[in-house]
Amino acid sequence: MIDSEQELAERLEEARRLGCTAIDVEMVWERTFYPALGVIQLGFSRQQCHLVDAVALEGRLAPLAELLSGPTVKVLHDALQDLTVLRMATGASPRSIFDTRIAAGFAGLAHTISLRDLLQELFGVELEKTETRTDWLRRPLSPTQIGYAEDDVRYLVEAREELLRRARAAGVEDWLQEEMAGLDDPALYEERDPREAFRRVKGYGKLDRRQLAVLRELAVWRETAARELDRPRGQVASDKLLLLLAQRQPVEMEDLREIRSLRRHLRTRGEALLRAVRAGLDLEPGDWPSGPPRIRHGREVEMRSRAASERVRERASARGIDEGLVATRGEVRSLVREGPEKEAGCNRLAGGWRWTLVGEEVAAEFHRP
Repeated sequence: MIDSEQELAERLEEARRLGCTAIDVEMVWERTFYPALGVIQLGFSRQQCHLVDAVALEGRLAPLAELLSGPTVKVLHDALQDLTVLRMATGASPRSIFDTRIAAGFAGLAHTISLRDLLQELFGVELEKTETRTDWLRRPLSPTQIGYAEDDVRYLVEAREELLRRARAAGVEDWLQEEMAGLDDPALYEERDPREAFRRVKGYGKLDRRQLAVLRELAVWRETAARELDRPRGQVASDKLLLLLAQRQPVEMEDLREIRSLRRHLRTRGEALLRAVRAGLDLEPGDWPSGPPRIRHGREVEMRSRAASERVRERASARGIDEGLVATRGEVRSLVREGPEKEAGCNRLAGGWRWTLVGEEVAAEFHRP
């Protein structure tokens, strides 16, 4: 295991010379808000894999930050979560990313494919998945843990080459590269705005706008408290509790005492919850947030949307691209209903390679101004 900054710098210099390295991370995330990074894996080839002791090197990952933000190609499978964790650990915004899960969608495979299924499909290799719940913070690692961690990066550089070969043969390599370039957007890896956290509360769409204003303030409180305490959101307050408070809108401590699940937390959280409720109630109607869009689709729009979805399926199939990677049903329906001018910049189907593949055709044939 690499446990010194100097050795890490040497290994990463080798990655820069090669121009490409596979990366994966192992972490523990059940008991905290922020993931506890345990191991970072680097894979240069089937024979060359290195494990980085992220526990020993906490706060000393500057060489990795340089690699993440530099031109060396970083190959990951299902990259977004791992890169978000690495950005928190290093402060570096990732670029030059190749995600083998997404790339599979350009190579005749599902863009949601697991790493295990991908390697079975490409190379006939079957990974053992015995350590998914292991404690990656404990030292020393067992031989089984080491083998599991190395296998997660052992084949990724080779997988990238094979996926590129298949995309090139299908004439869609430029589109694949365009999709990968989108992973350079720093916003993908930043912490979410706490004021938008209420939209992740299960059931929020059932509330009216004034209740949503209260829920938003409650969700901001929970998000802030969870980060400060480094505890999972659900351990601070459940979605069910936030919804109940947004509906009942208690403004006095006596009101809170009526809620059984809150009684043992009144001393530590009662006043903060009441402040959040009052803050939401004090807002003017113009400052109330909106819920999820409730757009009624007429029968004629729905019929055109279904026909447009079938066209997307046909064009994707003809080019060997997973249709789920091209567009969601909602994106197809939005383009049919709103047209490309209104959807430009907010609907993936209205720009880039998706527009070339089928978006322009869908807008021309199925949109009615």
